[in-house]
Amino acid sequence: MSMPSQQLGKQEIAHPQPRRSRAAAKEERVAYLFLMPWFAGLFLFLGVPLVYSLYISMTDRRLISAGKAHFVGLQNYVYMFTKDAFFYKSLLITMKWILMSTPLFLVVGLLISLLLNQKYFGMNVFRTILYIPAVVSGVAVAVLWLNLLNPELGVVNYVLIQLGVDNPPYWLEDPEWAMPAVVLMGLWGVGGMAIIYLAGLQNIPPHLYEAATIDGAGAWGKFRYVTLPMLSPTIFFLVLNAVIDALLIFGPLFVLTGGTGGGGPDNSLLFYMLYLYRISFVQGFMGYGTALAWILTIIGVLMVVIMMKLERRFVFYESEE
Repeated sequence: MSMPSQQLGKQEIAHPQPRRSRAAAKEERVAYLFLMPWFAGLFLFLGVPLVYSLYISMTDRRLISAGKAHFVGLQNYVYMFTKDAFFYKSLLITMKWILMSTPLFLVVGLLISLLLNQKYFGMNVFRTILYIPAVVSGVAVAVLWLNLLNPELGVVNYVLIQLGVDNPPYWLEDPEWAMPAVVLMGLWGVGGMAIIYLAGLQNIPPHLYEAATIDGAGAWGKFRYVTLPMLSPTIFFLVLNAVIDALLIFGPLFVLTGGTGGGGPDNSLLFYMLYLYRISFVQGFMGYGTALAWILTIIGVLMVVIMMKLERRFVFYESEE
């Protein structure tokens, strides 16, 4: 009996897929059943408002209006990018704030955490005291700094005069000093960032420093080749949160600028969120204000995506080989 010729070579062997048991399938159905309320809530309280706000951004809706809102399509967005100079000004001021505040807060927080990581008597008490400003209301902090930076009666200018400064700045009344004043105020809450840094520092295995010492590394070498790489996940987390917080800052600025949605001297403090508030709740253009909110959301998402893409390049995890 003749056998058909076969071409020898690698043959693919089909492995039968394991069949799920009835118990596993039932367990999966029960899991989805319990997840249904969460998905329903997510759709109802997040999905529906998002879609509705997108629709509102394409209307001429007013805050107080007897008439019905009219659908205008992309007209709000076209006006925003072609005719609204304050849109670009507020966006530029916000980006300037992010670039000024984020690196400064990160560096100062890291330096403070390095001091807090030392083993001295009473250090736990000092850590607690340092963290208190981070849990104080942002509005209360703004009121406090509004008084501290008062050009006539404020403590800051009094100290500067005692140090020999003849003409101390007018801070929140001077367009050139308004932004540095807000940055100075922001340093008030850097203690919270320092505590998070401290948690990261205390999670670094001591044997890495011992190995670096054996290899002859000094203090700077240990910091550069051990502390920073091992602390990079914490730094990335803080950068991500600092950028988002800086993008959405509103409460303290609202107090510092008088609580009317103004932008400070010469609109030097017209942050994006303040401008959005002015358009939506002072001038009453809810449709246009919602369009501004959507653009801010898109910008925030893009910034987060970019930072997440850069994570692999700059962030080191101990489990990586």
